Order: sequence, then C-alpha cells, then structure tokens
Amino acid sequence: MTKADIARAVYERHGGLSSREAARLVDTFFQLLRERLIRGEKVQITGFGTFLVKTRRERRGRNPKTGDIIAIRSRKSIFFRSSPQVEAAAAVSSEAAV
Repeated sequence: MTKADIARAVYERHGGLSSREAARLVDTFFQLLRERLIRGEKVQITGFGTFLVKTRRERRGRNPKTGDIIAIRSRKSIFFRSSPQVEAAAAVSSEAAV
C-alpha cells in the first residue's frame, strides 16, 4: 500500500473531502509523524501501534570484503511495535489464509 492508496481510501470513505484535500491530509499526517520521530519523540496511535526512536550502541562488525574487524558507530533507528489489536487481527487473518 502506498501513500497514494491511503489518500484514495480516505477520499472514498469521507464524502466531504476532495481527492486533493485527502492527499494533503495524508501528507500532513506523515509530515507530523516524521517531525516527531526526528525529535526523538514516541508516537503512539491507539489501536494501531507505537513508533519509537532507539539508539543502537556502538558495536564491532566485520568488513565482508576484507574480513577486517571494524567499529560500527552508534546510531538512531526507528522501531514500530504493533498494538495487541493489530497483532490479533493479523493472527486471525493468517489463520484464515492457511
């Protein structure tokens, strides 16, 4: 599913918005989400899940080409933890597909 698909779904389900307004609404949502994550804030969407920014510690790794041991710097990564409702719905969906 793409951002355009989401905007189209918002347009189809909400009778009072034009397709351009729906696209703008979706863009605004993702812009706000991005801004909060850049600031390092946790974004929790009830019934959907939580976006977190975690700092990964520095660690040693190996250069696959040369085999040399190298230091991998610490960095920030974005994680998503789905809500129990989404987990349950995905489990039911996967059971029905089998």
